[in-house]
Amino acid sequence: MIKVGLYFGSFNPIHVGHIAIAGYMTEFEGLDQVWFVVSPQNPLKKKETLLDDYQRLYMVQLATGVSDKLKASDIEFRLPVPSYTIDTLAYLGEKFPDHKFCLVMGEDNLYTLHKWKNGMDLVKKYPVYVYPRPGTQKPASPLLAQILNAAEIHHSKAPLMEISGTFIRKGIKEGKDMSYFLPQKVWKYIEEMHFYEK
Repeated sequence: MIKVGLYFGSFNPIHVGHIAIAGYMTEFEGLDQVWFVVSPQNPLKKKETLLDDYQRLYMVQLATGVSDKLKASDIEFRLPVPSYTIDTLAYLGEKFPDHKFCLVMGEDNLYTLHKWKNGMDLVKKYPVYVYPRPGTQKPASPLLAQILNAAEIHHSKAPLMEISGTFIRKGIKEGKDMSYFLPQKVWKYIEEMHFYEK
């Protein structure tokens, strides 16, 4: 049974913070693999702030390279939009019966589980591996408290990563050298394609 952590996100773009967290999960938390599940275009987000789905997927593929532990996944591109995590997991469970799936998320997302579709069912079926996010506050929600009590939560001591896609996009737009915050091949591709410059 392969233990796979699913790390959902827009990855706009993927950066060294994402890679470090995923690496921590495989090296220190006992996960065999982490799959970066690239989320499709959210109709509520402005299109100009989010690169095309396949461009973001390609950058994740560049970042993960030939690693046998970190993988890029386009699974949600083939599912109905909007995609719900519980539906994606049900589909993956059928497709990969020899895999044990769990969720990898930031502490900020953990505290939104009461807003997710079938959040209680989700945490009863799938363990959650949580990495710290500075300044996160837990809302006073009775439903959230119930969901968290029912969940198998692994609080990881992954290094605090205060890098964000917003920070990187803003830096590129301002003409800064953001190569320090991105995998080398990803930075090179962003430069070649002139992404995020406007």
